[in-house]
Amino acid sequence: MEIKQTKIKAGGIKFFIEQDGKEAARAYLYVLKNDLHEEPFGFLEDVFVDESLRGQGLGTKLLKEIFRMAKISKCYKIVATSRHERPKVHDLYERLGFKNRGLEFRMDLPPHLI
Repeated sequence: MEIKQTKIKAGGIKFFIEQDGKEAARAYLYVLKNDLHEEPFGFLEDVFVDESLRGQGLGTKLLKEIFRMAKISKCYKIVATSRHERPKVHDLYERLGFKNRGLEFRMDLPPHLI
């Protein structure tokens, strides 16, 4: 059997908040599609709020805007990942309606594999 390929279109949007000309908070939404659903899904990546500004609602504001864009993009779900050592981020996600549904597995590809 032969492995075949077909290109799939995906798009990403960077959302960010600036304060005094510096990036105070950011997050990325990638809109992806697979054959399991008619609608696309959103993948949330690299949610960040500057340490000195945490606890002021910037992360919540950013994520609510991402949810709005995901709805406009007709996403049926949003998937977010987070490292184990980030319990405050996990609390934020759960407060906003995310459910812990499993584990994330990751492999950093070494240069010699390319």
